[in-house]
Amino acid sequence: MLACVRETAYRWDFASDRIEWAANADAVLGVADAEKIARGRAFALLVDPEQAGARYDGITGGPHVAPETELRYCLRYRFLPEGRRGRAALWVEDTGVCTIDVESRPSVAQGTLRVINDRREREERLLYLGSHDELTGQLNRTRLTEELTRFLGSAGRTPAKGAFLLAGVNDLTLVNETYGYDVGDEVITIVGRRIGRALRGKDCIGRFSSNKFGIVLQDCSGEGVETIARRLMATVRDSVIDTNVGAVATAISIGAVLLPEHAGNAQAAISRALQALDFARNSRSDRLSLYQPCERRESERRRAVAIADEIVRALNDRRMILALQPIVTSRSREPELYECLLRMKRLDGSIASASEFIPVAEQFGLAKLVDHRALELAVELLGSMPGIKLALNVSAATATDPQWLHGLEAFTGKAPGLPQRLTIEITETAAISDLEETAKFVAALKALGCRVALDDFGAGYTSFRNLRLLGVDMVKIDGSFIQNLGTQAEDELFVRTLIELARSFGITTVGEWVGDEKTAKLLEKAGVSYMQGYFFGVPELVKSASAVQPVS
Repeated sequence: MLACVRETAYRWDFASDRIEWAANADAVLGVADAEKIARGRAFALLVDPEQAGARYDGITGGPHVAPETELRYCLRYRFLPEGRRGRAALWVEDTGVCTIDVESRPSVAQGTLRVINDRREREERLLYLGSHDELTGQLNRTRLTEELTRFLGSAGRTPAKGAFLLAGVNDLTLVNETYGYDVGDEVITIVGRRIGRALRGKDCIGRFSSNKFGIVLQDCSGEGVETIARRLMATVRDSVIDTNVGAVATAISIGAVLLPEHAGNAQAAISRALQALDFARNSRSDRLSLYQPCERRESERRRAVAIADEIVRALNDRRMILALQPIVTSRSREPELYECLLRMKRLDGSIASASEFIPVAEQFGLAKLVDHRALELAVELLGSMPGIKLALNVSAATATDPQWLHGLEAFTGKAPGLPQRLTIEITETAAISDLEETAKFVAALKALGCRVALDDFGAGYTSFRNLRLLGVDMVKIDGSFIQNLGTQAEDELFVRTLIELARSFGITTVGEWVGDEKTAKLLEKAGVSYMQGYFFGVPELVKSASAVQPVS
């Protein structure tokens, strides 16, 4: 049984230094001469010298052990069956009990020795994966960040300078979609290998994220950073990558931050390198960007973070409120429905308009939460006022979100006629970003009974073919074309054309930003269905259901 599990047993008498072994010991431990393991001192010569002392102390308890006790031990060490000059090595687990006599000296140790090479390999593999990326074999993000922190810590004590670079593989999404994700992985691996070979020995590289590599450059000035970065870009760009489906051409963009000049800690270095990388990717000329401190940009960033925090607090405190602006029929100029415009009530009681916080909500991934709260408020208002019709805007993130649709269905499930009084507005730019998914979203809304409007129409260059594909009920002509009617002949022609084409498709139209009687009459003459703007009413906060009054 012991031989099957590569395990043997022993009894070590310390007075005589003799070790009695089970019959399978030679086979399990791979020892040709049994005498080499017959005594304690001889066995110790077959233990890795760096672990021999710790092994003995682990078994005997060391010099300060209590008398007349039994010590249980479980040790792991390298056993060298051919001696310390041989190549063979086994990892063993030594488990047993050592008896201590009245004078605190070891008397007898009895235990088992199990060969654990396979387990050790698995443990070493797990330890390796804990610090390295499995695909590229380079440092993972955690270890890379530790190296960055270590460098910045040493830079604080010495005048050493360096930099942190983030290199992003360009168009990796396109590679994945065109060739497949396995080829994308090949590209990532080869790009990482090329960058690693082009670095100096004292620099380190790690995989920061799916398509980004982080590089810590040591002992490097600003000019040296740029030289190295351009060398890295050239080593990736100048030759194609051979994959299992053929040659693939790719390139990298690099964002760099000087250390410790422009970042005193790892978090700041990563954040600023990401900013520089975004700038490099958006540049048409130079795909290398070196972070430059800018007080205005930092001030805007801090302001955006503060607004994002305020948005979350306002959502939790239920300080989001609606303001309603009438949308009137072009002939009677009586309100047909009201557009819900979201407002945020600050802690000091002041009111923030949507333009002050919605862009930040979209930037920080809070748009879906904001849209969900706006939907709740709109449904509450529809429920409390049976005669009112509302139009509600949704963000680009929500325009393809099935969870928001589930929320709408849940909120209106107990009031079957309520969705028929709700129009959902989707911006044209959001719609054209993913026409197929937006068309599914529109179809789902109409199946629930809602009407759908395309907001800011004309700003995103949607073709009327796509307009038919979306299947919307209404288009709201972008106000930038409305505000100059009467003074810009091109805008008048454009607006008339839009209205006529929409009418031919059976789609109603809304003219936005109507500010005076002259503009209203021009829109009426052009045949617009509805109008909206300060000329017909400013947005008013909803304090209660009775506060909403028709505007004449």
